[in-house]
Amino acid sequence: MTSFDSSPTLAAWRALLAVAVVFVVLATTGWTAVRHQSPDEPRAAALTAWARGRLAGHPLPDADAPPHRVARFFAALTAEQRTALADRYPLVVGNLNGVPVTLRYHANRRALTEARAVEGKRVHDVRLSPDGRAEALRRMDRFRSMLAGGRHILAFDPSGRGRAAEVFGDLDRAERISVVVPGVDTNLLTLERSAPKVNAAPVGMAKSLYAAERAARPGTRTAVIAWADYTAPAGIGVDAALGNLAERGAVRLKALVDALPGGSPVSLFCHSYGSVLCGVAAHELPARVSDIAVAGSPGMRVERAAQLRTGARVWATRDHDDWIEDVPNLEFGGLGHGADPVEPSFGARVVAAGDAVGHSGYFEPGTESLGNFAAIGVGAYDSVSCAASDRACRAGVAHDRAA
Repeated sequence: MTSFDSSPTLAAWRALLAVAVVFVVLATTGWTAVRHQSPDEPRAAALTAWARGRLAGHPLPDADAPPHRVARFFAALTAEQRTALADRYPLVVGNLNGVPVTLRYHANRRALTEARAVEGKRVHDVRLSPDGRAEALRRMDRFRSMLAGGRHILAFDPSGRGRAAEVFGDLDRAERISVVVPGVDTNLLTLERSAPKVNAAPVGMAKSLYAAERAARPGTRTAVIAWADYTAPAGIGVDAALGNLAERGAVRLKALVDALPGGSPVSLFCHSYGSVLCGVAAHELPARVSDIAVAGSPGMRVERAAQLRTGARVWATRDHDDWIEDVPNLEFGGLGHGADPVEPSFGARVVAAGDAVGHSGYFEPGTESLGNFAAIGVGAYDSVSCAASDRACRAGVAHDRAA
């Protein structure tokens, strides 16, 4: 006799539930999330100019060339030539994997300055609606904030809703590198937030993790990247239930990791829809990715961690009142993201989230979840606290004394 848990009846009910969830989402958010953005005009124009550009009579490398080829091209230039290219093509050089990190910072400051000036004009453009001028003001303020002294912007594209990445620490000299991959509603205007939601935005998450890693192991040089450099779903709509944007983002994440300087271990900290992206990218990531940790995950588009086909350790956590727990962990006709990563059957190492609160509270200073992330990020695995459901989450993981 077949048990109810594996019966066709239960499978049918699960499929119907998944469809019902989608219709509820559509009823509450509409079809707007299905629409794709118009072409990225500033970035597209910059790429066109770059493709036609010349340096000392020679063509510039393709913007989609492998990072090692781009790195070789820039290494052969003089300092003056490198700076001239960054100043002339900031939206290309600032986002080009393989370009020296400090040159990307320089190019993105130039691009931010230009973008701020554009929005400054739009604020007073009477052809725009009041809402349009208000958005221009918000964007101008965001760009002004990103231009503050001491900030290291690794990627910046003002097109559409915008993308960006920021570095905390010395990326060139880091012995351990962490990348924070955020989820739904990530764009330039949500890159950072004010109190009390500072640590719910990508920049706040990365800042908190960087401080916690330095406290966990002061003698280790660490760097943390707030990686908001992909097009995330806008709201909890159809795009959030599908994997299309995760697949495109996975290509960008792989390109980032492939181009990171040095050979230091890399840890990914993937929140909410960001964990879907990390799951899609996992099998393509280089071996230097030692750990993939997901928090508040709706699924990684597989049923078991082994199906991620990665040599990285896979960690998962969810706090006691995260609403994501109520989202069905199903996959039906491309909708949904698969099994729950904190379920024992998934096979991830489940760590405690203790006093974290809600879906966006995992990076709050002083929380058990942030302490666990920091321990993973610096390789101090014996400091990780396991969840009650997985008291053996550290099994087989040696303390990294070499970092």
